[in-house]
Amino acid sequence: MGGPAAVFDLDGVLSDAAARQHLLQGPRPDWEAFFAASGDDPLVEDVATLLGLLSSDLAVVLLTARPSRVRKLTLEWLGRHGLRWDLLVMRRDGDRRPARQFKQEAVRALRRGGLELRLCFEDDRRNVEVIRAEGVPCVYIHSGYYD
Repeated sequence: MGGPAAVFDLDGVLSDAAARQHLLQGPRPDWEAFFAASGDDPLVEDVATLLGLLSSDLAVVLLTARPSRVRKLTLEWLGRHGLRWDLLVMRRDGDRRPARQFKQEAVRALRRGGLELRLCFEDDRRNVEVIRAEGVPCVYIHSGYYD
């Protein structure tokens, strides 16, 4: 796959993960339960509408720090909500690096693969900074998870 593309994060951008944020609070965040519950998230309607308005000339890349073990759950969620997408990039199971490191590496790999990343949508300001540092315009979507 090559050519122009737009990149969307899932949790907090297309997927409203507010109901599972409590699983990450306290001294021991329960990441297993957090990701296992991702199939129940409601859609962020405004961002989904925006995605639907994009030119069909743009490939849609979903770039998420969710682990690959929830790929099936993620695909089912995407199917239920009828979202347009061309490529789903997820973190490998066992990869415990900060999301910003994973996403920076993924952005570089997508470019090496021939994609021209025209615009990104992200809800973590740390990820926004990393993506912008890679020369990709990035729109911050306020989810409220990182304040």
